[in-house]
Amino acid sequence: MDPKPVNIISAKTWRSEIVMAELSERVASGSFPTVANGEAEATKLNQGALEFMLGAQKMMLAELVFLGDEMLERTRTEMHLCTEFVAKMAGAHSVKDIQTMCQECGQHQLDFFRRDSERLFKHGERMIAATSNLINGRSLN
Repeated sequence: MDPKPVNIISAKTWRSEIVMAELSERVASGSFPTVANGEAEATKLNQGALEFMLGAQKMMLAELVFLGDEMLERTRTEMHLCTEFVAKMAGAHSVKDIQTMCQECGQHQLDFFRRDSERLFKHGERMIAATSNLINGRSLN
């Protein structure tokens, strides 16, 4: 008794047979993509990649400008608070005046920190929205 030969089809062979079957169906139906369609699709993909890269570059430059403006504004505010502190310290003539001055300056610092945090939080929200738009292929504006 001769054993019957077993036909073992590997996963690789099976996949190639499916691909070949799909190609023959395309050729038979005449729906094989033309070279012009391929070039148009490649051009569309390249355009999308270019827009993404330019948008990312625009966002990075805008962030650098924002960072510079924020640092300058923070320095101005800190200098104003320091000048105000020195002026009040020079005008304080008693321990009670110094205590009141320290409370007022502390409150100014807290208010500054709150405003700064709110501004940075809003900026973060705008950056998330801009990044989402960039990834989804919409313009940054």
